[in-house]
Amino acid sequence: MDNEALTGRIIGAAIEVHRTLGPGFLEAIYEEALAVELDHCGIRYERQKPVAICYRGRKVGEHRLDFLVEEVVVVELKAIQALDNVHFAIVRSYLKSLGLATGLLLNFATMPLTVKRVGREDSARLQPLHDAPISSFPDFLSS
Repeated sequence: MDNEALTGRIIGAAIEVHRTLGPGFLEAIYEEALAVELDHCGIRYERQKPVAICYRGRKVGEHRLDFLVEEVVVVELKAIQALDNVHFAIVRSYLKSLGLATGLLLNFATMPLTVKRVGREDSARLQPLHDAPISSFPDFLSS
């Protein structure tokens, strides 16, 4: 199954959870309910999957994904008033850490359910800070 079809099935499962429970619960309730719904749909997933965060080849920390679905889609759940740019950045960092391209950000606190597809930023545009030429630093850093 391609990522587009898989994300469609995940979104369908999330909509069913939201339709049944509605907004107003803690994120942990939605996580448990989504796990039940994914099981019901026959969709494989890992919950609270640990992801190592590395810097210069050394592990500097660890984060846990809400869901890694079929080993290819990161699913991050929220139960908050509104999504902020930092939530998208977090999903992109998970994608980068895992070498994946597709993520979903789901906010169960809104009516209707907020569903955002998140992709990795173009890695060709990004350059590690320590490798960047001095001319690419903002003027206030090079003086």
